[in-house]
Amino acid sequence: MSSPTPPPSTESRLPFVTYVLASGVFLMGTTEFIVAGILPEIAEDLNVSVSDAGLMITVFAIGMIVGTPAMAVLTLRLPRRVTLSLALLVFAVGHIIVALSSLMPVILAARFLTALATGAFWAVAAVVGAQAAGPSLSSKALGIVLGGGMLANVVGVPLGSFAGQTIGWRGPFWILAVLAVLGALIIFRQVPPDPQDAPAPSLRAELRALRDGRVWLVLAGCAVVCGSSLAVYSFIAPLLTDNSGLPASAVPLVLVGYGIGAFIGSNVGGSIGARRPFALLFFSAAATFLVLVALLLFSHNAVVTVILVALLGLFGMSTNPVLIGMAVRYADKAPTLASAMATAAFNFGTAVGSWIAGMTLATAMGASGPVAVGTCVAALYVIPLTLLLRRERADLRRPTVEPLPG
Repeated sequence: MSSPTPPPSTESRLPFVTYVLASGVFLMGTTEFIVAGILPEIAEDLNVSVSDAGLMITVFAIGMIVGTPAMAVLTLRLPRRVTLSLALLVFAVGHIIVALSSLMPVILAARFLTALATGAFWAVAAVVGAQAAGPSLSSKALGIVLGGGMLANVVGVPLGSFAGQTIGWRGPFWILAVLAVLGALIIFRQVPPDPQDAPAPSLRAELRALRDGRVWLVLAGCAVVCGSSLAVYSFIAPLLTDNSGLPASAVPLVLVGYGIGAFIGSNVGGSIGARRPFALLFFSAAATFLVLVALLLFSHNAVVTVILVALLGLFGMSTNPVLIGMAVRYADKAPTLASAMATAAFNFGTAVGSWIAGMTLATAMGASGPVAVGTCVAALYVIPLTLLLRRERADLRRPTVEPLPG
C-alpha cells in the first residue's frame, strides 16, 4: 500500500517533488512561447501573415483562460498525480497534431487542446508544490515550480527557436511530444499519492471561497502582468529584426537573455515575496513600466534593446509566484480553483495583450506597436495593487470579536 503524502516540511529545504513539478512546467512553458521565436518560419511555411501565425499564441492563451478553471473543476476528484500525468499525455497528442498538419484551423484547434492540458497541469502543480512545502515556504516553492516555466525561456524556447530555424519549425513540436510522454511516466512515479484521510474535494466549497474580494484583485493583477510584458514578448522577433536590425539568427540568443532574467526574477521574487509581498509587487510593477518606456524609446539601438529585453524578463516575471501564492492563501478552502483562476488570469492578459499587439503591427507603429500596448497596460498595474493593499490594511485594523463564553 502506498504511503500517504508526508506532512509539509518545516525546514528551509524544499521537497524533491518541487523540482519534479518544475520539470513538467518547463515543458509547458516551452510550448506556450516557442512560437514567438519561429513566427516568420511558420508564417512562410503555412503561407499566412506573421500576425495570423501569432494566433497560435493567442489561441493557446484563450485555451488556458477557458481550460484552466474548467479542467480544475472536472479533475477535482481525480488523484492529483493522475491529473498531472494525463495532462502531459494530452499535451503530447496536441503537439503531434501540430507537427503533422498544414491546415491553420487544425493547428489552432490542436493548440487549444494543448492549452487545456497545460492549464490542468499548471493549476494542480501549483497546489501540490505549495502544499508540499508548507505555508512558510509556499511562495518559495511556487517560485521554483513556476521557475520551470521561466527556465523554459532560458533553455527551451531559444533551443526550440534554433531547432526550428535549423530542422524546420515542426521539429520542436515532435521533440516536445516525446518529452511529454517521458514526463508523464516520471511525474506519476515521483508525485506522492493524495493522503488517504484527506477530505473529499467539494466544488461548492471551492466556489464559496472565491467570494473574497482580495482574490479578484489578485486576479486583476495577474492579467495586467502578462498583458504588459507578454504582449511585447509574443512579437519579440519582428521588434529585434525590424527595429534593432538584428539578424533572425540572433533572436534565440536574445530570448536566452529574457529567459535568464525571467528565471532569476521568478526565483528571487518568490523568496522576497514570502517576506515582503507588497514591496516586491509595487517595485516590480514600477520597474516593468519603466523598462517598457525605455524599450519604446530605444528599440532602434540593438545593444540597449537586448539589455532591456533581459530586464523585462527579470521584473515582468518576478511577481507571478507571489500573486499565485496570494490567490491560494486568500482562497484557502479553494486552492486548486484559485490557482486555476490565477493561471487563467495570466493567460487572459496574454490573449488580450497579444491580440491587440498583433493588430498594431499593421499600423504606422510597426514593430513598436506591441511595446506601446505593453506600456499602456503596465500603467494599469498600480490600480489593483493599491486596492489590494488598502484592503489588507483595513483587515489588519479591524478588531477581532471574541465569542462570548457559553
